[in-house]
Amino acid sequence: MSQQDFTQGNIMKQMFIFSTPIMFTNLLQVSYQFIDSLWVGNLLGTTALGAVAVSGTVIFTVLSFIIGINNATLTILSQQKGGNDEEGLKKYLNAFVVILTLLAAALGVIGYLFAESILISLDTPAVMVKDATAYLRINFIGFLFLFGYNFISTVLRALGDSKSPLTFVVIAVILNAVLDPIFISGLGLGIEGAAYATIISQGIAFLIGLYTVLRRKLVPFSWPTAPKREEVTLILKMGIPSGLQMTVISAGVMALMSVVNTYGEDVVAGFGAAQRIDSLIMLPATALGTAVTSMAGQNIGANQWSRVHKIAQYGVVYNLVIMLFLAILIFLFAEFGISLFIRQEDALQFGSDYLKIIAFFYPFLGINFILNGIVRASGAMFQVLVLNIISFWVLRYPLTFLFSDLIGEKGIAYGMGTSFMISSVFAYLYYKFGKWNKHELFVKSET
Repeated sequence: MSQQDFTQGNIMKQMFIFSTPIMFTNLLQVSYQFIDSLWVGNLLGTTALGAVAVSGTVIFTVLSFIIGINNATLTILSQQKGGNDEEGLKKYLNAFVVILTLLAAALGVIGYLFAESILISLDTPAVMVKDATAYLRINFIGFLFLFGYNFISTVLRALGDSKSPLTFVVIAVILNAVLDPIFISGLGLGIEGAAYATIISQGIAFLIGLYTVLRRKLVPFSWPTAPKREEVTLILKMGIPSGLQMTVISAGVMALMSVVNTYGEDVVAGFGAAQRIDSLIMLPATALGTAVTSMAGQNIGANQWSRVHKIAQYGVVYNLVIMLFLAILIFLFAEFGISLFIRQEDALQFGSDYLKIIAFFYPFLGINFILNGIVRASGAMFQVLVLNIISFWVLRYPLTFLFSDLIGEKGIAYGMGTSFMISSVFAYLYYKFGKWNKHELFVKSET
């Protein structure tokens, strides 16, 4: 079994070993839409690519609440892992399975029914609405598959295993890469083919992942039973603020998309292509954010606070070194990266300009991932929710709107970048002076 005990040993070595598979897993997950965008952009054109970009923000928004509650899994299970509470692992794992499956199914149905209305409310260019709606509805059909294999991966990481999830995602990405051109062009399904390829790949990955963890007994899964009231209460007390964190983030992304949409088809397409590239820039930061939550959670459960603070320090330094290196690469090769997706001159120009501006601001956003990940590991979900509200709705959306209004489309990047810098200051101030380390939610809940 490849599960790790983070309450002892070399922190930097553990962080590198644990976060690296997460980074590659995230890279492969990003490649889902990367591959879709590559094929759609080249085979179907700018309008279809923009439709995929707009749909992607909606999918992320609807999925985000589930993912947010799912993220509470990292806190609850990692603390119980650190505290050697085997019974707690079993009962809360069962409760998560029941609650999250019901929520995922409900949101999938709602998203399917209201897909077109959501797209119209975002001021999606009229020429893209039909394709975007078709792509969106098919993705909602496979919503449970997407959630399922992400949930299995989260549980494994909470227990210190980041290698097994990588295997599941490799399978899904290979299938998606093979099926995409077949469905899009070979079968003539167009943008719908890209969506079908994705959900089929995710479904197979979920089934393989479930079979593997059950056969190898990597996780103490059992046949689902009705959770107890106190279990549901604790999960909702943790999960709702965590879910709202993700909803705030994704709704903020949708709000930013509404600003982008006002500049027309070329900017939307250029922004969509740029988002595929800068999502790659953020992989190390997101991986480290997940890693430090698991690592800090185990140590909080074991009451080893000195190691928690060292994890935060090493995480920030590691993030800055990697992100600055990637920022330089992106600045040098921005136009080449955008040209992989689109060739129209105006869209290509906006996309490359955006990347060159935003790249050097991402290390600041990475600081947010690390420090908020540490705070989240303590169970202080409401506090992280407030930090995210400040980051997106007090800073990012208003500054992006303001800068774009003052200097035009380039202001989108400058506004976002400025918000990254300011929000990292808020994250540090709360980490340094807040009372998150006094949080004892789980101990109090179970005494």
